[in-house]
Amino acid sequence: MPFYVSPEQLMKDRADYARKGIARGRSVVVAGYDGGIAFATENPSRALHKISEIYDRIAFAAVGKYNEFENLRVAGVRYADLRGYSYDRADVSARGLANAYAQTLGTVFTTESKPLEVELIVAEVGRSAAQDQIYRLSYDGSVADEHGAVVIGGQSEQLGEVLSDGWRPDLSLPEVLALIRDVLATPDAEGADGAPAREITSTSLEVAVLDRERPRRAFRRLAGTALDDLLGAQGVQS
Repeated sequence: MPFYVSPEQLMKDRADYARKGIARGRSVVVAGYDGGIAFATENPSRALHKISEIYDRIAFAAVGKYNEFENLRVAGVRYADLRGYSYDRADVSARGLANAYAQTLGTVFTTESKPLEVELIVAEVGRSAAQDQIYRLSYDGSVADEHGAVVIGGQSEQLGEVLSDGWRPDLSLPEVLALIRDVLATPDAEGADGAPAREITSTSLEVAVLDRERPRRAFRRLAGTALDDLLGAQGVQS
């Protein structure tokens, strides 16, 4: 006879397992600014990206197990390319991609023996800030429509409070990058009282933006001298 576990306990165990795996990853911060949407995370690797382009004005960010969210990223690119080729490039939207990811995550969570240890952000930059879309997807397929700024993975609740205290929609790109760096430098919850902020250099950051002013492909990475200049510009202003 197979060992019996109640459905409630089984779902709880799967959720706990996925949450613990996601919490071990370093947080990703996504925040709107006056010219688009910025993404940043601590990632010393220059080959294994946690932030990527999906389509013309759509980007993807993830935390958790790299092989699992990389498979999802590739599937998202194929979905977007096929839809854009079959219909029209304008028919590819972050909402449609988020729905596709939600179905995949939900199916794996309820039918497979192990859930995917991933948390995702799918964002699309609009022609105006009011048209920007940011969707947060959890390991169980649930979707949240975020507005303005969001943190996933790691100490997301703690860092989210720090982010919400400093974020406003009219920040410039240097200002929002400086804020994100300060958020990521926040000490961990354990023993955080009185602990100084961690030092984060530009070389340890993976940064990208969806630039509202670019005509088609809005995604671009920021690294090296370009990122140093943006962070340095804010340092001079402050």
